[in-house]
Amino acid sequence: MTDLHELYRDLHRHPELSLQEFRTAGVLADALRPLGYEVTTGVGGTGVVGVLRNGDGPVVLLRADIDALPVLETTGLPYASTARATNAQGEDVPVAHACGHDLHATCLVGAAERLARDRAQWAGTVLVVFQPAEELGVGARNMVEDGLFERFGTPEVVLAQHVAPLPAGMIAHGSGPVMAASDSVRVTLHGRGGHGSSPESAVDPVLMAAHVVVRLQGIVSREIAPSERAVVTVGRLQAGLKENVIPETAEIGINIRAFNDHIRGILRSAVERIVRAEAQASGAPREPEFDWYDGMPVLVSDPDATARTVAAFAEHFGAPALIPGAVVNASEDVGDFGAAAGIPTVFWFLGGTDFSAREPGKAVPMNHSPEFAPDLEPTITTGVDALVVAARAWLA
Repeated sequence: MTDLHELYRDLHRHPELSLQEFRTAGVLADALRPLGYEVTTGVGGTGVVGVLRNGDGPVVLLRADIDALPVLETTGLPYASTARATNAQGEDVPVAHACGHDLHATCLVGAAERLARDRAQWAGTVLVVFQPAEELGVGARNMVEDGLFERFGTPEVVLAQHVAPLPAGMIAHGSGPVMAASDSVRVTLHGRGGHGSSPESAVDPVLMAAHVVVRLQGIVSREIAPSERAVVTVGRLQAGLKENVIPETAEIGINIRAFNDHIRGILRSAVERIVRAEAQASGAPREPEFDWYDGMPVLVSDPDATARTVAAFAEHFGAPALIPGAVVNASEDVGDFGAAAGIPTVFWFLGGTDFSAREPGKAVPMNHSPEFAPDLEPTITTGVDALVVAARAWLA
């Protein structure tokens, strides 16, 4: 029987960036093989697929993401990550599982083992998918384009979960749109370099970028109706190498989130309009450049499929363990599986925080924080149970 706590600690100690999850994939494939699964690696790059056939019946897809983030972990845990890697831009960066994907993978291994052990209680096919590159929004699409459904069968439903700073042992669920669409853009502003003592002879892209950052904050508050959910975040601003040199360019990294294509389009147009206007107002010698990337669609937890799955949760965990109406502004690409196959997706949030063990009044770290680390129990046990119960709700 797999020691899930030790598996989690191992994955946590050895995080890997998106599209670089080679060791992680090997560990997970090795965990599946003794359970009787047909295991295939390298699907969509570094994805792992396990197939367990158990007679006639539905095909059910259980998915976990496996990539980590360029974050310096500060949890102080004995199994904290000290890993570093080279990112896609050739930079040396710290790496940590600051979003809980190590826990997702651990829970899926536990569920795969339970389903393999209890085959007398269900019939059909379990499709276990360990997906890479969720943080880039390309992992699910890469696996689909690599023939996921043609090679392993089209499932009846996609089932997935995500740990969150909610009470451990609880499950939060929503119906319909539960996570936002997301787009990122790299903006390059062009100025004219010069000496810091003579700004009148230059066009300062730093000042231009500062005006852009401030002006962007008015999009949601002044261009989006209060009844809509939308976010515009500037997460990166880089310019210059020396304090007395006005640089030639400045770069801004912007992220937008919305829950429908109409608002998504307004946000994109507003970002470009504001950037162009500020560049013109500053006398920029060249038009700004926009590189849009990392687009993720709205994640929809199918209402009918969600109701069926949540009914099974209520029977197993009891209604008090469920938190209805969960909607978050974060994004996920798991919906690409269901969209590609024309099947429903069911998505829920797994509580990962033992609040009784936390210092009163101290903020609980959110996902992507360098201090984020779920409490192992009862989180792992609940996560395994949730996946098994959800799968059994769909298997014959």
